[in-house]
Amino acid sequence: MFKMNFLKMRTRSALRKNQSLRASIPYKQAKSVGIVFSVDDKQTRADVREFIRVLEQDGKQVKVLEFLPNKKENYEIVFDFFSVENLSFWGKINSEHFDSFSKTAFDLLFYVDMNSNPLILDLLARSKAHCRIGRYCEEESPYFEMMIKQEGTPKVLIETMYKYAKQLR
Repeated sequence: MFKMNFLKMRTRSALRKNQSLRASIPYKQAKSVGIVFSVDDKQTRADVREFIRVLEQDGKQVKVLEFLPNKKENYEIVFDFFSVENLSFWGKINSEHFDSFSKTAFDLLFYVDMNSNPLILDLLARSKAHCRIGRYCEEESPYFEMMIKQEGTPKVLIETMYKYAKQLR
């Protein structure tokens, strides 16, 4: 598919050109947190909602962006989202939500998918976030400042990410 090839070229270019300041900020000092994920099922969305509640109890301002795959229902429009429909032939993602989210300089940005998503990798490549945290995958190391090696469910990944993020000093 040409779109995906163009997207990969744009992503590599964005990753090279992005000059954002990257640093791990002590969790207690972090104020703004971003969460990005793919909608797989209602349970994933519920896990993300619980994560938001925990972060907000810690005094964080949380912003969420979800990727809605083809043929998936957006049962409840709770979060801003984008989809493959926003991908142009030339591999550019045309979405206000995507643009706004990628330009936000989050202190921490969590990518909570168990499987890689090229559209979200493009977002991570463009992101102004200071510390991007995601699941360990060797090929994706340029997209993250912190990676967590974790198998299982998104809930387990979220819990492990939170545990290690809280240890940032």
